[in-house]
Amino acid sequence: MATIVWIENELRLADHAALHRAASLGEPVLPVFVMDDDTRSSGSGARSAFGDWADGAASRWWLHHSLVAFRAALAGHGIPLVVRRGPAARVLSEVARESGARRVYWNARYEPSRHARDLAVAAALRAEGIEVRLFAGALLHDPDGVRTESGTPFLVFTPFWKRLERELAVPAPLPEPEFGRAGRPTRVPDTVDVESLGLLPKIDWTGGIAAAWTPGERGARARLEAALRDVISRYGDRRNRPDLDGTSRLSPHLHFGEISPRQVWTAAREAVPEEADPFLRQLAWREFAAHLLRHHPELPVRPLRPAFESFPWSDDSALFDRWTRGLTGFPIVDAGMRELWHTGWMHNRVRMVVASFLTKDLLIPWTRGAEWFRDTLVDADLANNVFGWQWTAGCGADAQPFFRVFNPVLQGTRYDPDGAYVRRWVPELALLPTKVLHEPWRASAADLRAAGVAPGVTYPAPMVDHDRARNRALAAYASINVA
Repeated sequence: MATIVWIENELRLADHAALHRAASLGEPVLPVFVMDDDTRSSGSGARSAFGDWADGAASRWWLHHSLVAFRAALAGHGIPLVVRRGPAARVLSEVARESGARRVYWNARYEPSRHARDLAVAAALRAEGIEVRLFAGALLHDPDGVRTESGTPFLVFTPFWKRLERELAVPAPLPEPEFGRAGRPTRVPDTVDVESLGLLPKIDWTGGIAAAWTPGERGARARLEAALRDVISRYGDRRNRPDLDGTSRLSPHLHFGEISPRQVWTAAREAVPEEADPFLRQLAWREFAAHLLRHHPELPVRPLRPAFESFPWSDDSALFDRWTRGLTGFPIVDAGMRELWHTGWMHNRVRMVVASFLTKDLLIPWTRGAEWFRDTLVDADLANNVFGWQWTAGCGADAQPFFRVFNPVLQGTRYDPDGAYVRRWVPELALLPTKVLHEPWRASAADLRAAGVAPGVTYPAPMVDHDRARNRALAAYASINVA
């Protein structure tokens, strides 16, 4: 009797609890991927019935290639991957009947729509007499199990991190399953090609993304090895510098479950035990974001701080469009937005800068920025994305004070001091002297001529006066009743 393992965002063999347990039974294992359009609907910024956004275009590109890689990895062990489209409960029931399976295992999901869907699927399958088991694996901690002393969920990171450090016991990652004893299922249901899911864009704009990334478990392992070798030991000093290769770039691999947080945590602890804490703290921020979303499922559409429900946003579509295209006239902002469009990723320090610019300099709602990131990021994890936007906008948990408005010139000169990042992504400014690179409007006529920069022609003038925009944002903040 085969055991079905329902696959979603956990496209790996190693440290996969559901696969490992199914294989340990000594019977055939039948992995099944379900393209459930109720929770993975297509289209930019689409929202599910549960309030969170469906996969964006960049995520769908990644999912396509990750599925192809996962199917090939399974095939290397003689195991098929059944791919179907439709409501998950119906598809899994059909596959169980067609294969004769009486067990369905999967790794638990925590995003609101998927968690609610999983509970409904489990109930439906159990009603048919099918054994259902859910396993941990997407997080290091149980979001329902870590609480404050008063028994409530955490709203501030530092005490959450201290509790996690004190209580967290990370077991050794599981090896790849041993499928050999049971072999291939005797009754393999029909499957569709990954290509038929329509995940790839009709007009291919993904060349830069493809050049920057290798989706799949092998790509994730290579990225982790590079981080262990070159990044983690210097993470605390270099992680805020977009001009340096100072971050792990593991986020999309973690989002799609091509590597587990337990694998990353264990490898970092073993490789650089004395220097790993700054990096592990960033993994803990990922856990904190998931913890918040678990206990506040409305976060994708509502601010955690109720006073911001009445914030006087100014949703100007023309300004938003210039922001998305990297044409704001502020080099560090434009560099970040262009890096995002070209590679599907943006350095975290720059994410904060561009988010502050959108929500505070332009007063455009944080939800618009979150939707854009959701559609264009290859690591568009719902919890991390929403948490980051609410944090920067000042309306979320443990948020930066609203009056902290990032100055894009100062951020550029501090974190891209030689201008390497701006010169890469805003090449029309590449020949400007470093002293004026982050504020080209201050360049002399001679420097502009020598660099081939024509203000307002080859590069736009600043969209706003930052000082005036900051004062406008503070006045808007003063108009709401913030406790």
